[in-house]
Amino acid sequence: MKRISYGKLVMGNGKWPRHFPFHSNHAPFVILLLSACCLLLFSTGCMVGPKYQRPSAPVPAAYKEKPPAISTDGTAWKQVQPNDGTPKGKWWEIYNDPQLNALEEQVSISNQNVLAAEAQFREAKDAVRVARAALFPIVSTSPSIINSRSPSSQSSGASGAPAAGAHMTYDLPVDFSYQFDLWGSIRRSVSASAALAQVSAAQLENARLLFQSELAQDYFQLRGTDSSQDLLDRTVKSYEQYLQLTKDRYNGGVASGGDVAQAQTQLDTARAQLIDLGVARAQFEHAIAVLTGKPPADLSIPSQTNMSPPPPIPVGVPSALLERRPDIAATERQMAAANEQIGIAEAAFYPTLTLSADAGLQSTNFLKWISWPSRFWSVGPLLAETLFDAGKRRAQTDQAKAAYDVTVANYRQSVLAGFQQVEDNLAALRILADESSAEDDAVRAAQRSLQISTDQYKAGTVNYLQVITTQAIALADERTAVDILTRRVVASVLLVEALGGGWDTSTLPTQQKLIKGK
Repeated sequence: MKRISYGKLVMGNGKWPRHFPFHSNHAPFVILLLSACCLLLFSTGCMVGPKYQRPSAPVPAAYKEKPPAISTDGTAWKQVQPNDGTPKGKWWEIYNDPQLNALEEQVSISNQNVLAAEAQFREAKDAVRVARAALFPIVSTSPSIINSRSPSSQSSGASGAPAAGAHMTYDLPVDFSYQFDLWGSIRRSVSASAALAQVSAAQLENARLLFQSELAQDYFQLRGTDSSQDLLDRTVKSYEQYLQLTKDRYNGGVASGGDVAQAQTQLDTARAQLIDLGVARAQFEHAIAVLTGKPPADLSIPSQTNMSPPPPIPVGVPSALLERRPDIAATERQMAAANEQIGIAEAAFYPTLTLSADAGLQSTNFLKWISWPSRFWSVGPLLAETLFDAGKRRAQTDQAKAAYDVTVANYRQSVLAGFQQVEDNLAALRILADESSAEDDAVRAAQRSLQISTDQYKAGTVNYLQVITTQAIALADERTAVDILTRRVVASVLLVEALGGGWDTSTLPTQQKLIKGK
C-alpha cells in the first residue's frame, strides 16, 4: 500500500510498491540510505543571518594620565610595551607580603561567591552539550502490553468478525527522528550556547578578580589601621610623659592646675581615638575572613605596621585593555551570542525538513512477540513551512536585532568604564604621591615645631596651650600621612583590578573545545 500526503511518504504493513525494483524487506534500509545521502548534502547547507564581527569601541591612542617618572620611595616607574611586565596570575605577589599571599590563595578555593560562579560556568558548559545534541538524530522506544476487550457480536463466523473477549497486544516500537539543519539554525544555537559559556567563564574570572581585589583592599586598610594604632599608642605614651611634666611643674609651683587639666584632656582624647580604631580593625578582619570562606571566629590576623609604598605597575597601551579585562570580554561574547539569535530568528522564515522512521515488533501472542513475522515499520520525510503567522517571525527577528544592539551598547559602555577606572587610579596614584611628599614635609615641620614649643614651655617663655596646639597639629599630620599611604596602596590594587589583574582573553575556552565537551 502506498499513500502520499504533502511531503510525507508512508509505507504501511511493510509492503513496497510492486513497480519498485527492490524487495519490500529492503525498503527501510534503502530509504534510510537515501536520507543519509540527503544529510550529507544538506548538513553543509547555507546559514542565514549575519556573520559576527566585533563592533568597534572608542579606544584612545594613549592614556591621559601618566605614572610619575619616579615614585616617592625612589622606585622608577617605566613605560612598557603591551604585556611587558604586567602582573600575571598571582598579581598580589608584587606586594611581597606573605600574609596577603596566604589569604589570597583561599579566595579561589573557599570564597562562596567564586564557587557559585564556577558552578554557573559548569552549568553553561552543560547547556552547550544540550544544544549540540540537536545535531544528532533522536532514537526512542516505548514498549507496552495492553489488555483490551471488544464488545459482544451477535453475528460471528459468517461475517468473519472476531469473537468477543479479552485481547492482549504486545508492542515494542523504536522511533527515529532527525531534523536537517538546512539553514544553520541548530548550528547557530550551538554557537550561541558556546558563546554564553564563554560569557560565564569570563564572569567567573571577573568574580575571582573582584573578590581578590576586595580582599587586598581590606587587608591594606587593616594594615593602615594597624599603623594608625601604632602611631596613637606612641602618642599616648608621649602624652603621658607630658602629663607627668606638667604635674612636676605644678608641684614645683611653676605651672598652673589648668596646664595639668589640659595635658590630662589631651591624653584621654588620644586614648579614646586609639580605642575607636579597634572597631574598624575588627570589621576589616571579619570581612577578610568571609572573603576566604571562613567564619570571622576562625581567623585572626596579627598586627603589622611596616606597610610599604605601592610597587610600580606597568600599564601598557590602551588597546590591550580590551583583551585584559574579563568583564569586557564577557560583554563581547554576549554580542556574539546575540548575533547568533538573529540568524536563528531569520531561519524561521524557511521550511524545515525532518526524517521520521518507526519500526518494531507487535503481536497478540506473547510467545510470537519477539519474532520476524511480528515486525512493522514506516519511514518518510516531512517538509514543514509556516504560511501565515500575522508577522510573528518578522517581529521576532526585529526583537533579536534590538537585543543585539543592546549588547553592542553595553560592550562600548564597559570599554569606556574600563578606561575611566584606569585613568581614575592613575590620577589617584600621581596625585597621592605628590600629596604624600608634601605631607611628609608637614610632618617633619610639625615635629620641629613641637620640639621648639616643648623647649619654650620648659623655659617658661610660653604657656601649655602652645604645646597642646602643636601636639594636635603634629598628630593630625602624622595620621594624615598614614591615611595617604594606605590610600596609595589601595589605589594600586584598584589599578591592577582595572587592568584586568594579569588576565587575558587567550585563557578563555574556545568554542570548539566547549562544543566538543572539553
